[in-house]
Amino acid sequence: MKGIIAKEPGGADQLIYTEMPEPKLEAGDLLIEVHATAVNRTDILNREGKLGYVNNPIIGVEVAGVVVETNGYQDFEKGDRVMGLVNGGAYAEKVVMPADRAMKIPDALSFEEAAAIPEVFLTAFQTLYWIGNLKKQEKVLIHAGASGVGTAAIQLAKVMSNAQVIITAGSEEKLDYCRKLGADTVINYKEQDFAEEVLQATNQKGVDVILDFVGASYWEQNYKSIALDGRWVLIGVLGGSTVHQVRLMDLMAKRIQLTGTLLTPRSDEYKADLSKDFISKAIHYFEQGKIQPVVDITFPITEVAAAHQHMEANKNIGKIILKV
Repeated sequence: MKGIIAKEPGGADQLIYTEMPEPKLEAGDLLIEVHATAVNRTDILNREGKLGYVNNPIIGVEVAGVVVETNGYQDFEKGDRVMGLVNGGAYAEKVVMPADRAMKIPDALSFEEAAAIPEVFLTAFQTLYWIGNLKKQEKVLIHAGASGVGTAAIQLAKVMSNAQVIITAGSEEKLDYCRKLGADTVINYKEQDFAEEVLQATNQKGVDVILDFVGASYWEQNYKSIALDGRWVLIGVLGGSTVHQVRLMDLMAKRIQLTGTLLTPRSDEYKADLSKDFISKAIHYFEQGKIQPVVDITFPITEVAAAHQHMEANKNIGKIILKV
């Protein structure tokens, strides 16, 4: 079978589609014939050699495809359409997936649409509900609103919690799209002080939950934007990872819960539990059409370098899909 690897750690030009050994099933695994996968920033870091927790040389952490071997696992049959997270190896013709985190694809969705769900919707669900403890009609600030996780979080927060959703993005096109997904207040971070806009939108009270992809460069503005007893979830450091002169008393004064998280390096058990909770609480919204995966563009897997460059240029609204 063929799969995508990086010849050497580096740029997108290092990616090649080459013959690789077929994956070996272990107890509790399904063998999946991959129809589509998706590009994540984790994949770029893996390509660059900056992450060591994906041992599989084939890049990619999420797939949509067809079960070709169940290895005795009785909840699935050959031919079932499934999606889910894998421990590397997604950019390939075949991959193994732990059966306890496989999710059946709703009938109305294509493989490309299904591939846009696992990583971003599980991350958004985890950060909003498992960590952020978002309650009905609370206020949430979602940075990078047009990103994969951002578009997922907007929909989950609106549909599941009827939250007041405030987002930031960097272009009018992205702001308009976020508004269509359900965002109540959209802020162009390149032209507006988002902290001032958040306070204006919340009667000077601030938001209950922040999903922060940016980190250091947004520290002061995020602090101004968060309400008493707010939950601040750090899931990215696109704006730097070092904050100078943090005033711990400020966090104490507002009783802020600041939590950092990454999904990919979590344990198999954690991902399985998260997938099951997501299925039980959210998957029916896809079946009803109330929540939809957001696909920005689809590339054939042979054009994986262009797909990575598209993400690195920050052009996408939603997910970048690779069709296998």
